[in-house]
Parts: sequence; C-alpha cells; structure tokens
Amino acid sequence: MKFLAACVQLSSTSDIAHNLEVTGRYIREAAGQGAKLIVTPENTCHILTPSIEKLKTAQTQDAHAGVKMFADLAKELGVTIIIGSMSIRLPGDRIANRSFLFTPGGELAHYDKIHLFDVTLPTGEVHRESDLITPGEKIVVADTDLGKIGMSICYDLRFAQLYREQAKRGAQILSIPAAFTVPTGQAHWEVLLRARAIETGSYVIAAAQTGEHHGKRKTYGHSMIVSPWGEVLAEGGEDEGLIYAEIDLAAVDVARTAIPALSHDRVMS
Repeated sequence: MKFLAACVQLSSTSDIAHNLEVTGRYIREAAGQGAKLIVTPENTCHILTPSIEKLKTAQTQDAHAGVKMFADLAKELGVTIIIGSMSIRLPGDRIANRSFLFTPGGELAHYDKIHLFDVTLPTGEVHRESDLITPGEKIVVADTDLGKIGMSICYDLRFAQLYREQAKRGAQILSIPAAFTVPTGQAHWEVLLRARAIETGSYVIAAAQTGEHHGKRKTYGHSMIVSPWGEVLAEGGEDEGLIYAEIDLAAVDVARTAIPALSHDRVMS
C-alpha cells in the first residue's frame, strides 16, 4: 500500500479555540493535497507554562471541543488524523496527555503518554510533568486501513523498548508527536527518530511544536518523516506549516527482511 502522509507543525498558544482553528485549517490543506494520514504535535490544543495552569481550562474527553471537531473532520475529509495530544481532565485535578487517532468512522484509538518528562536542564529550564499528568499504562497499536500504527508522545522517544514492542505487535508506522525543548532537540531529535525507525524497520512520523509559546517556553520544531531504513524523507525546519512524504508499506517488509533484528532478541542473565 502506498499513500501520502503529512505532519502539521504548530506553534500552539494558550488559546484553545485559536489553536483548534489553526490546526483544522492545516488539516484541510493537507487533505486537499492528497494526504491520507495527517499527524499533529503534542499539545495541539494548547501550551501553558507552568503546566499546572492547564487545569484552569482542561476539559474532560466528553466535553473537549477538539475531540468532536477532529472526529468530524476525519469523517468529512475521508482521512485518518492523529492528534498528537490534547490535555484531558481526569478526576482528582489530574490530566492525561492523550493522543487520539480518528478515522472516517470515528475515534479508533487513544493513547496516554507513559513516560513523563521530569527534569532540570543545564539551562535551568525545569519540567515536572508528573506534578499534573497521570501516566498511561498501555501500549497502543491501532489497526487502520492505512496499516498498523504505534502511538506514543514526545519523551517516550527515549525509551526504545516501547517501539520495539509496538513493532513486535505489528506496528508498521510509529507516531511520535512532540514538543521537544530546543537544547534537547538540537542534540538528539533527529538521531533518536532515525534510530527508532532503523531499530524497528518502521516508518516514523513525528509532528512537532515550534517557536516560542506561553511563558516564554521554546520548542525545537523540525518535524520529520523517516523511512524504515532511516532516511529522512521530509523535515519541517522552524516555521509552522506542513511536510509530506509518500508511505510505501512494502518498504517495512524490505527493511525487516534485510535486518531481521526483531526476531533475534535473547534473554540475558
């Protein structure tokens, strides 16, 4: 199967309605160019710093305007949309950082970010996702008409075992939406994305946030689509917008036949 995939690169603000409108416009543009799979970044609905501020505007999944909007868009446009993540209110003043996969038939799957980013960077920048976010506990591989897609979010990228397990469960495409910091993005973003593609023989589709956001938070951008052989097929630079690449699922079989590492794991004492 061959089809066109697109990444939406955003610079999300603190205004949910504005961000949804901008994202919807890009999704329509991508669909108009023939994209059948369209992926948006982590924090598509909004970015607020400190993140505890999200509690003031976060909605439950049933009440979140973005859930219905993107489900309706997928149906209207006849495309599959992965919303990298939106903030979903949970009981007890907690939030799930939740990625959604919508097909023309409705919501097919969602995934809650498993690995939370708790760190003080050498620059002094501090992130404490666990103060607000409840981590997910389930690996998600969605079986779509466009192939099997493994779902993840941002910091998950650093945990290779997650993607190896997704590939062993049949994932041919790895969705890795993100809002990488600038220092870590410059140092690690491309090499980690290419490594995950090479290790698993999978396509990687990584839509990213870019630019300066609320609270002077800065993200790296450089959305990427990577082939199963580790080739960067498309790269988004630092501006908002769209990137595209053709996905040919036969390339997954070729890569995994050439390097059958997924079947060579050994238990070590």
